[in-house]
Parts: sequence; structure tokens; C-alpha cells
Amino acid sequence: MKLNNKKSLAAKTLGVGKKRIVFNNEMLQEIKEAITKQDIKDLVKSGAIKIKEKKGRRKVKKRKTKRREGKIKKRVKERKQKYVKVTRKLRSYIKELKKQNKLSREEYKELRKKIKARVFKSAAQLKEYLTKMKSESKK
Repeated sequence: MKLNNKKSLAAKTLGVGKKRIVFNNEMLQEIKEAITKQDIKDLVKSGAIKIKEKKGRRKVKKRKTKRREGKIKKRVKERKQKYVKVTRKLRSYIKELKKQNKLSREEYKELRKKIKARVFKSAAQLKEYLTKMKSESKK
């Protein structure tokens, strides 16, 4: 006994897929006589037609990333930004000194190398170094 049309009518009426509709084998005769949507609704209430639960899948929770080996990019980025700021500040300072002829070309090159090697942590340290260097050259 083919009840494909009844199954599609039930699916439309109940707003579910055809695969979720299950007919009760003992009440097939009543299902066969159903013509209207109201008949289908009555059959659902009486238990002749049942609706399977949705299969679906479990919702996977997104794992929050933990800091482990290889997860230190943020620290590297912060450290680099700090280095870039200090280096640019110091380089521009010694460039100005060179323009004002307070530094020779050799001294300028030496200072650039020291800045690159991160000898100076701040502009104050560089200025202190320069004052020491000038006082030593005068002696």
C-alpha cells in the first residue's frame, strides 16, 4: 500500500520533512481515508501519525585558545613595537645632532650600531652616554 501522497500532505501540514513522518501500521486504513489537512491533524492527535525527532548534530563549542608553546606571538609583537619606537626616537635624535655638526660621521655610525644592538633603553641613557663621551674626549 503506497501512501506517498498522504506522507507529503502530512509533511506540508505539520511543517516537517517526509522522512520524519511515521505511520502507525494498525491505523493505515484511517490514514488512507484522510483527505484534508484537518484530517491529518486529527490523526496526529489520535496517534496514527507520529513525527520523529530531529537528528541534528551536537553543537561543538569553540575551544578557547590557551597560551602554550608556539603561542607567544602577542609578546613578540609588543616587544618589537617597543623596540621600533625607541629605535626611531634615538635614530632621529642622533640624526639631528649630526645635522648640527655635534657628531662626526664615525661617531654617528658607531651610535647607530649601538642603537641597533639595543645598548640604550631610552633617550635619557643615550644623552648620558654622549655627555660621558664628550667629557672623555676633552680630557
